[in-house]
Amino acid sequence: MEKNNKLILIAGLAVIVALVIGLVFSMLRTKKAEENVKAMEEIAAFEKEEMEAEYENLAMQYDGYTSTLTNDSLVRLLSEEQQHVRDLLEELRMTKSNDAKKIAALKKELATVRAVMVQYVHQIDSLSRTNEQLALENQQVKENLAVMSQQAEQLQQEKAQLTEVVNRAQMLEVGSFGVTWLNDRGKKTSQYKKIAKLQLNFNVLKNVAADPGNKTLYIRLVRPDSEVLGQAGTFLYDGVEVPYSLMQDFEYSGEQQDFILYYSVNELLPQGNYRAEFFAEGNMIGEFGFKIEK
Repeated sequence: MEKNNKLILIAGLAVIVALVIGLVFSMLRTKKAEENVKAMEEIAAFEKEEMEAEYENLAMQYDGYTSTLTNDSLVRLLSEEQQHVRDLLEELRMTKSNDAKKIAALKKELATVRAVMVQYVHQIDSLSRTNEQLALENQQVKENLAVMSQQAEQLQQEKAQLTEVVNRAQMLEVGSFGVTWLNDRGKKTSQYKKIAKLQLNFNVLKNVAADPGNKTLYIRLVRPDSEVLGQAGTFLYDGVEVPYSLMQDFEYSGEQQDFILYYSVNELLPQGNYRAEFFAEGNMIGEFGFKIEK
């Protein structure tokens, strides 16, 4: 009897030990499963964060391109794709990290939008290279035009200088000049108050480059107060009608020509320094000073 009781006790203890061991193993398996689930959740959350960062990076890249491009059509396409990326990012943020099916779909969509971005980058790079080439060509054209303009301006200046040289070479010139006082009988006098005429002696110098033919000579006798004696009429000089004292038509052959002209004095001439100015064919061809004094 006592032996049977011992056997029953031993069997009971064995059952209890087996139950305890089974319970311990069950608890260990449960803890391991919980740890695995927690690890998977952490991995899923990390992957979601990485995807969000990639979506944000793509959106920022689109910002960079749309703010620098000038091609309206491409800017519009990039803006539309950028909005698509932002919509996917917002959808990802609203998705729980344990929604494996949705996360997988958004991860696949991320690969698609990334491929689209690569295509746009290639297109933008190609457009940028084309624009750079066009800019270089445009700059070269501008430089060529500037050179051509400078050359044309230089030719115009040279032409103007040559024209001026030719005009000067063809221009008549008055040589020696002298004034003699004459009285009312046409005799030379040295008495200031008896001056009735001024005899002007001068010549037009030889110039084989000048055009021969009929010429008109205008003489201005300018008083010390800058008034012109006589004012027999006016002629055009530098676009302005100016008065003259004497006028003389003559035939010019290219050889030196001597002149004696007379100016009748109808007033008591003021004393001081006078000027005799000679004009022909729109040019001043001589200027000389003389004095009238007691």
